[in-house]
Amino acid sequence: MRLVAGVDSSTQSTKVELRRLDDGVVVARASSPHPATTPPKSEQDPAAWLAAFERAYAEAADAAGSFEIAGISIAGQQHGMVTLDSSGAVLRPAKLWNDTESADDAARLVAELAGPGAWASAVGSVPVAAFTITKLAWLRRHEPEAWSRLARVLLPHDWLTLQLTGAFVTDRGDASGTGYWSPAAEDYRLDLLAEVDPLLDWAGMLPRVAAPDEVVGEWRGAPVACGTGDNMAAALGLGLGVGTAAVSIGTSGTAYTVAERWTADPTGAVAGFADASGRFLPLVCTLNATKVIDAVARLLGVSLDEFDALAGASAPGSAGPVLLPYFDGERTPNLPGASGWVTGLRTDVTREQFARATVDGVVCSLLDALDELQRHAPVHRLVLTGGGARSAALRAAFAALADVPVGVVDAAEAVAAGACVQAAALANGEPHDAVIRRWGLGDATTVEPVAGDRSIRDRYATLRSVAADVAG
Repeated sequence: MRLVAGVDSSTQSTKVELRRLDDGVVVARASSPHPATTPPKSEQDPAAWLAAFERAYAEAADAAGSFEIAGISIAGQQHGMVTLDSSGAVLRPAKLWNDTESADDAARLVAELAGPGAWASAVGSVPVAAFTITKLAWLRRHEPEAWSRLARVLLPHDWLTLQLTGAFVTDRGDASGTGYWSPAAEDYRLDLLAEVDPLLDWAGMLPRVAAPDEVVGEWRGAPVACGTGDNMAAALGLGLGVGTAAVSIGTSGTAYTVAERWTADPTGAVAGFADASGRFLPLVCTLNATKVIDAVARLLGVSLDEFDALAGASAPGSAGPVLLPYFDGERTPNLPGASGWVTGLRTDVTREQFARATVDGVVCSLLDALDELQRHAPVHRLVLTGGGARSAALRAAFAALADVPVGVVDAAEAVAAGACVQAAALANGEPHDAVIRRWGLGDATTVEPVAGDRSIRDRYATLRSVAADVAG
């Protein structure tokens, strides 16, 4: 039996999925946790990722039984910063995408390059604290000793690929989230890195950008793909096409679609990323999604299933409190110092109303992200994915409040599935789209609309505006 392995190295854990090469049937899955982090400081030792990968792969391989590994690809959490010295040793814990300590550096870099429009024209995105370039600026200011020994800069998936193959390489999708690689020019913008430090030889410090269909090395005799960022891999795993947007509801939230043309949003709300196949992936990201539901469920003293039942006891948008879910700061809108807000509390508020307000707040935030996306790329259909898509209350709220048809994709691990697509395309020498069609990825189940009070979006927008004035 010939299998391909797809690896999803996320903020919380590493997941490994083994699929049959011929038809894409999942043979085994396994997961191993990463150390927990809490913004504004969010860091992990890259060695923890490798250990988690080794544990998860071993568990999946044991479950699969006898097989031949035909290919492997690693998808990793986007952005972030892994720094190495001249010997290849990790200099310091990796800063993750949701680390917001570099917010001031992001603002300074944007201002020094004549504002957000200039950045969007240069690299398709306006840097915020998530982007690698802002973390490099932070490192230079705060840790000069580490900065003096800096020899290489990688993204999380690059570092794991390096451990498997010895190859110092990345891909266009993940590189487009650094703030110093241009999807339009398909090349690094060393002039932007010179804004961080004009004296360093940046060209020799950055990984080579491999082609989407390139074999970058071998692992246990199997070809290794270039890998990509988690959102780019998820687009492959969901079989995403032009006109269909995905909203991924995890700890954080994302709304993205595949586009034929490069996107450059001067407001910075939409990141003009490249995808993993040669096209583009405009994307909007929020910092807060299911983590908000987890926190409120904990405060209410209920399990997630019980929370879902509480929220589902009333229709989306029902009268009651309105909740702004910016619990750990926010990226869209760019308010790293924001916090959660609640308005409309009365002495007769119920647990059901508070749970409903939490769900509606998360959904309104993600629909705001979708609105931003639609200003730059047409969206005629919406599919939900991620752990939050299993919530009946969340699904109902999306169906009631969205302006386009809503479906749920049966993709338990879309990122790992997309990495499997990369590995299979490499093993068979075929395009990604051919693998997606052959495996039947992307089929969605329609979520039937339910009655709801759509005025919740206006009430939410009013609260958002007030909170933004205070946080800004």
